[in-house]
Amino acid sequence: MNRPATMMADPKRWFSLAFFAVIAILLLTVVFGSWYTIDQGERGVQLRYGAIAGIAEPGLNFKLPFVDTVKEVSVQNQTIIYESVESYSKDQQPATLRISVSYHVPEASVEELYSQYGTIDKMVERLISRRVPDEVKNVFGRYTAISAIQERSKLGIDINQGLKEGVTGPVVIDSVQVEDVTFSDAYEQSIEKRMMAEVEIQTKRQNLETERINAEITVTQAKAQADSALAKAQAEAEAIRVRGIAEADAIKARGEALRQNAELIALTQAEKWDGVLPTTMIPGGAVPFLNLKSNTDNQ
Repeated sequence: MNRPATMMADPKRWFSLAFFAVIAILLLTVVFGSWYTIDQGERGVQLRYGAIAGIAEPGLNFKLPFVDTVKEVSVQNQTIIYESVESYSKDQQPATLRISVSYHVPEASVEELYSQYGTIDKMVERLISRRVPDEVKNVFGRYTAISAIQERSKLGIDINQGLKEGVTGPVVIDSVQVEDVTFSDAYEQSIEKRMMAEVEIQTKRQNLETERINAEITVTQAKAQADSALAKAQAEAEAIRVRGIAEADAIKARGEALRQNAELIALTQAEKWDGVLPTTMIPGGAVPFLNLKSNTDNQ
């Protein structure tokens, strides 16, 4: 008689347990679903029934369970690389460029980004990826193949400036880098040959400059030797002139002394005579160094 009553009581009991379990789950869901955290490098777009209700800052935030949802949007710097951007140079040389673009979403533009594009990837696809090939072609077309290689940094600056001016929206282009420029194999070979020819020309110019400097050194040394020899010759000539003047002055002085004292000649001759008379005399000639007077003359 009690078994049917017990069986009727058991379903009620299980129903009560199930009801309380559902309530407990709902309470837990409400408790744990009413708060969330946002990382420092992100901002949260809080949606209420699909409409933007606000922008959540980094840290702990609260929302209405089952009503609000949150979409995270990064505001950190990001980089996208375009591996093969084809273009033509000013001299009609085909080239393939590798371009890297760094960008970020400003904090104040997070709501605009989500409203217009939904995600960063869709924004990049519509704003940046569509502009990069066109901007690269416009800028690269102003460079010859040689100048594009020699002035790669300037090429990157020009593309960077053009892309910043061309991209308008909830994004900031931080920098554009030209990672690589590749031409056709035939043109690469021609560039290599041209560069080798330029290196050879530069080498010859350096050799000529070295020879010119050596020649100038040789001329300078020869001039210095010639100046030295000339100075030496002038010094010797001056010494000879001085000696000549001195000898002339001595002769002049000696002649003047002889004119003033005629007996000095006889004295000099007598001093140098060895006492031997000449063996041959001219008739009527005078005997050298003798001046004999007769007694008759003395008388």
